[in-house]
Amino acid sequence: MPEHGFGELLRQAGVMRAIGSPFVGDVLAAADRQLHHAPRTCAMLHDWPGDPAAAAVAMRLNAALHALARRDTPPVLGALYRRVHEDFDGAIRAAFVAHDAFIAEWMRDAPQTNEVGRAAAILAALMEVTGQRALPVELIELGSSAGLNLNLAHYRYDLGGVRAGTADSPVRIAPDWRGGAVTFRQVEVVSAEGVDLHPLDPNDAATCERLMAYVFADQPARADRLAEALSIARVRPPRITRADATTWLSARLAATQPAGRWRVVFHSMMAQYVADAERERLERTIAAAGARATAERPFGRIAFEWNAARTAVELRLTCWPDAGTRVLATCHPYGAWVEWRA
Repeated sequence: MPEHGFGELLRQAGVMRAIGSPFVGDVLAAADRQLHHAPRTCAMLHDWPGDPAAAAVAMRLNAALHALARRDTPPVLGALYRRVHEDFDGAIRAAFVAHDAFIAEWMRDAPQTNEVGRAAAILAALMEVTGQRALPVELIELGSSAGLNLNLAHYRYDLGGVRAGTADSPVRIAPDWRGGAVTFRQVEVVSAEGVDLHPLDPNDAATCERLMAYVFADQPARADRLAEALSIARVRPPRITRADATTWLSARLAATQPAGRWRVVFHSMMAQYVADAERERLERTIAAAGARATAERPFGRIAFEWNAARTAVELRLTCWPDAGTRVLATCHPYGAWVEWRA
């Protein structure tokens, strides 16, 4: 068993400090130093198939530790997260020794953040969509998780001083808005549905706890917003189908699109988890739907994803029949800021 850390943890520790989560950075750095105390987890990381950065293994590990801290087990770890002490190495070593099996099992599943902060950028992109044709929108989301972003019409927004959404919603999303101003346009969402291989149920306590664990421990405002979004989802349950995204989407897009309505597919931070062959199928499916689009039945795609070099998260919009892709903005991975370029 290697008696050393795992480079991806240190790399991601630097990323976390750079994006304003120093506590998470310190957790990951200590985890790198103490990893040999968790032999099962250590072996999993060192033998990880494929790109560990694309698989977000550091975020999986961070969430597993956060989940344990929220349970106050071991107590020294819970105390670290409550800021009672600053012995990161001691607390994480104790967690690794006592809960190696739990952490390794947790890490088998892909991250489930379902970050509603990204909804601000997606709504801004929808304003650009309706700016081309002022028609109502049917939303289709890929990788919906608990479907919280399918409820984006039920949140309130401050997009750099531009107010939008539902004025009395308990979920307020106000990213640090940089660059140009977004042009306000009314967005009417007439339907919203999504697909996920493993959809999460907002009525299930364990599901909600898993989502909360993926919120960074030094960002309590995000945790509060997530809790409110889950409350809305329990009242307004999102429509999510458990299925393979491409197979489901192909059938969904084959259904007749009503005239006078946009059909818009969107996805946020899910492309990195899709295998190359599957991604090619997905691209062909979307391109085929775009080729069928007309002025009366326009089609759009919104992607909130890393660029190919993984140097920036870009908000991209493609519309048909007026084919063409624009980068509308670069964004914080969790939507904390948006630099508008449209």
